[in-house]
Amino acid sequence: MAAQGKAQLETQYGLLTGIAAEAGVSLSTVSKVVHRRRDVGAATRARVEELLARNGYVRPWEPEPARPRRQIIAVFRDMSGPYTLEVARGIVDAAGELGINVVTGTTSRRPISRWLEECVALGAAGLIIVISMLAEEDQRRIVEQRLPVVLIDPLSAPSLDIPSIGVTNWNGARDAMQHLLGLGHTRIGMVAGRSHSLAGAARLHGYRAALEEAGIGYDPSIVRSTDFDYDEALTASLQILRSSEPPTAVFAASDAQALGVLEAARQEGFGVPDDLAVMSFDDTLVAAMACPPLSAVRQPFEELGHEATRVLMQLAEGRPPVSPRIELATELVLRTSTSVPRHADGSR
Repeated sequence: MAAQGKAQLETQYGLLTGIAAEAGVSLSTVSKVVHRRRDVGAATRARVEELLARNGYVRPWEPEPARPRRQIIAVFRDMSGPYTLEVARGIVDAAGELGINVVTGTTSRRPISRWLEECVALGAAGLIIVISMLAEEDQRRIVEQRLPVVLIDPLSAPSLDIPSIGVTNWNGARDAMQHLLGLGHTRIGMVAGRSHSLAGAARLHGYRAALEEAGIGYDPSIVRSTDFDYDEALTASLQILRSSEPPTAVFAASDAQALGVLEAARQEGFGVPDDLAVMSFDDTLVAAMACPPLSAVRQPFEELGHEATRVLMQLAEGRPPVSPRIELATELVLRTSTSVPRHADGSR
């Protein structure tokens, strides 16, 4: 014990000597700052304190500062869709780099209020909630109890006291539509998300904005709103393609919905992209594996996970984020599901 104590003293002496040299002051001045003596100038004291903190010096008689807990909870509406799996992977990868464990769950059998209780019971650093509707009571509890919570793509606009992270949905949808318009398509349908979804509404608005900019009227007969899933999108796409004047292109608000469009086209005898161009939003792994591979608006899933985890740990340390809403840029990825429209005589 004596030898260990002597080694610690020598280490501390070496550290303080190095700080004195870097600060350009004597070792006795550094000692005065360490012992909080008052006979040191404010500027010198601030410089030495900054060097002490940077070098991780802890005064022996003071407890070490509390470190954020190394476990977080990520809650999803379900774990079945390609979007959910991509976001989950982004969160787990980001947490792994920080040495943080992730507990995952869904709201299908356990409401968010229960997950908030679970977060406190487990002593977790905080909670990431993905694509869910926050009840007013849950929002009030989060704010009043100062629970570290970050939302990814919330279905409704949260309180400004609860940070949320998403992507530039309006711009991404507009970029997708400009690509289709640039190919020469003038009759473009859409399988949109639900209007109560912030992301779904923004993508529909981007679709309409691009049409308006191109001087093309909005036709509700070739637009359907569904959940971001395959089954509803298939039914909606069949309705669109069976209309009296079917579109030459369809923009889907998610990859799962785009797969529904592809199946509807197959059932109705539309070749993709010869008879029908299909554009998607998300660019999850299934987009590149579809037949044909989907042109899509790519969401930065890895960056979404990193940013949500970073902001959550920042909240756990008592530091509020710079902005209550963070939007990450999307990117257009072109594959073989889109091409120029076929003319009535079969030519392009």
